[in-house]
Amino acid sequence: MRHRKAGRRLGRTTPHRLAMVRNMVTSLLEHERIVTTTPKAKEVRRVAEKMITLGKRGDLHARRQALSFIRDKKVVAKLFSQLRDEYMERNGGYTRIIRTGNRIGDAAEMAILELVNYSEEDVTPESAN
Repeated sequence: MRHRKAGRRLGRTTPHRLAMVRNMVTSLLEHERIVTTTPKAKEVRRVAEKMITLGKRGDLHARRQALSFIRDKKVVAKLFSQLRDEYMERNGGYTRIIRTGNRIGDAAEMAILELVNYSEEDVTPESAN
């Protein structure tokens, strides 16, 4: 029985699931928007909101906690500088899940997970660089 055991297993072993969530949180904070399945988006949202809260705290211990999970110094620097300023006045609810229908191959329910301050104008096309 799984009584009082929070979180979804997502059909993966614990190390695989942890690595996947770390990668997805890093991608979300780096690009501010990712496309994934709905159950994965719900799991990633839990961790991403905690990381943004750490960024809002801004002290050395919070930075080290974020680095122990994210492990990409550029993304952590963005979290503690740019994203911190954007979400300082907001009390939670930093992400949004937009359901986009089912995937063609396996009919998995897909969703877009994005930060609430995300806007299309902020993103420059890859070809322009």
